[in-house]
Amino acid sequence: MPTPVGWGQRLTLSPRPQSQRAAALGVLFALIMLLIIYSSGNGNEVFPYSRLRGRARRPPDLKKWGTLTARCHQCVIVTSSSHLLGTHLGTVIDGAECTIRMNDAPTTGYNADVGNKTSFRVVAHSSLYRVLKRPQEFVNKTPETIFIFWGPPTKMQKSLLKIIQRVCTSFPNMTAYVVSPGRMKQFDDLFRGETGKDREKSRSWLSTGWFTMVIAVELCDAVHVYGMVPPSYCGRRPPPRRLPYHYYEPKGPDECTTYIHNERSRRGNHHRFITEKRVFASWGLPHACWADPWIWDG
Repeated sequence: MPTPVGWGQRLTLSPRPQSQRAAALGVLFALIMLLIIYSSGNGNEVFPYSRLRGRARRPPDLKKWGTLTARCHQCVIVTSSSHLLGTHLGTVIDGAECTIRMNDAPTTGYNADVGNKTSFRVVAHSSLYRVLKRPQEFVNKTPETIFIFWGPPTKMQKSLLKIIQRVCTSFPNMTAYVVSPGRMKQFDDLFRGETGKDREKSRSWLSTGWFTMVIAVELCDAVHVYGMVPPSYCGRRPPPRRLPYHYYEPKGPDECTTYIHNERSRRGNHHRFITEKRVFASWGLPHACWADPWIWDG
């Protein structure tokens, strides 16, 4: 952030009448507030990761994590982005060896664009109920699907684990994994190693996309990502057209508004979607939008 004129200079106030002193303090307070507003409004540097700029390399050797025994030569990740609508990629996606989806993104009614095949579904604790209350869509329709549930240990408490176990009992063909607290720490450590930022201290939440991409690099020799925009997408001029954040929620929030708000916000905990995309790009993943896949060959 550019250093404002006068910032850091020592101010010496000589004795003045009370009214003048009050006015001077008022001006000083207003200047400080302007500086705070200026700082919080600088979209490029509110959550800076300068270590990522200009760096392109292979991702860490996540295959050494060795948690899942499944292996795929070629995988596709189907994002939940509205960029997939109208692409007619369903046949191509279904032709992949392994297909990975996220949370409660449905295929019914959208199969022409997103396909039907689901080899893995990565589900956040916040989406668990939405997935499990629709077993006809997410369990029975593709019984071969392997579910991977993730969440902070404080969220994946015994009640959520019991719900997952109960559903697995009701659907004996269902295969499910739950990310352990130790593995969650590995995801946090990877975030810190890639960004130089501690996730908790920077008030960041990892997204399901982060978990999905890392798991895919672990499971697959080659990864094709459909619907993921490059990290610079929302900063283009003129701005991109407004699109719903999820393809299955046409009245949902705008995609770029969601990305930018989460990236810039300092209050509360937020996903850092743009930063995560920068990390993926630094792993040597070429950018693509809706027309072509984002590809990494291991």
